[in-house]
Amino acid sequence: MAAGLFEGQYVWHPAADDRLLANVCVDVRAGRYRSAHEALVETRRDFGLRAHRSLVLASEAADSDLVERWLDEEPSAEAALVWARVAVLRALRAADTRDERAEALERIALTACDRAAAANPLDPTPWTARLAMARLHRISDPAPRGLLTAPAGPWRLFAHILSLDPWHREAHHRFLSCFFSRYGGSVNAAWDVAAFLGQRASADSPLRLLPLVALVESYNPTQLLADRLWEQPQWRSTALAIYQNWLPTVAGYRFTPVLDLAYLAHALVMGKCEFEARAVFSAMGPYASRMPWSAFGEPAEQLSRARRACGLPVPP
Repeated sequence: MAAGLFEGQYVWHPAADDRLLANVCVDVRAGRYRSAHEALVETRRDFGLRAHRSLVLASEAADSDLVERWLDEEPSAEAALVWARVAVLRALRAADTRDERAEALERIALTACDRAAAANPLDPTPWTARLAMARLHRISDPAPRGLLTAPAGPWRLFAHILSLDPWHREAHHRFLSCFFSRYGGSVNAAWDVAAFLGQRASADSPLRLLPLVALVESYNPTQLLADRLWEQPQWRSTALAIYQNWLPTVAGYRFTPVLDLAYLAHALVMGKCEFEARAVFSAMGPYASRMPWSAFGEPAEQLSRARRACGLPVPP
């Protein structure tokens, strides 16, 4: 799917150029769920699109009672899935803000994930939603062989998701985040897991971006020459390989993978590969994501700075 031309303003909505999803979000904000059901039914055989749409819809529905009404009035696997997504979002928000309702909301979310998984046993999305909550507790499953740091984590839950969809993008990112320092992991463990998972994937897989995600997560502006890290041969070659092997596949996506493109564009700009970054920004069109830019400052300012480095227009 072509992202469209940049017309002078960034578009931050997570639906990006999934036009159907963007229209459904309007309905959800108005309290209507029928179109959401239809938009998810057509994704039953496309788990990547199902993960994307259900997460965006949950973000729109989390502050209303729409999903509870939907589940009560017209129960289905789709209603159960969005309820699980909404319940997980609420539980994570509560935990992050130390809300006194956090434990109760976590129990509700676990129940919702179980119901969604039972409604569609072949769907990895409810299990991926459950994986998002793994960072709330240190799970100590032993790591498989091949990792230098051998970090314990929710390996069994992750393995179950992979049995349903071996290359599930969101599940890999959720799993990696369990090893971030801010969730009780370490920089070395995150790099180790990112490299281990990325190397398993084919050269044209978006999972090859996982090490770049871990690199942004480990960014520490107080370290000497912190911004020069991406110029090291290891990271330049990583970004350039993704540019050469993965970027050409993006045109065939059903929606523009804005977040993945943003990580690649950022790594190329930081690695002084502006020519290649320009092509990545062109593939993004006007669509923007907060990460990775927010790790370095105000997102719009950082994005504009990167685009200027590539000789591309920015909003006035």
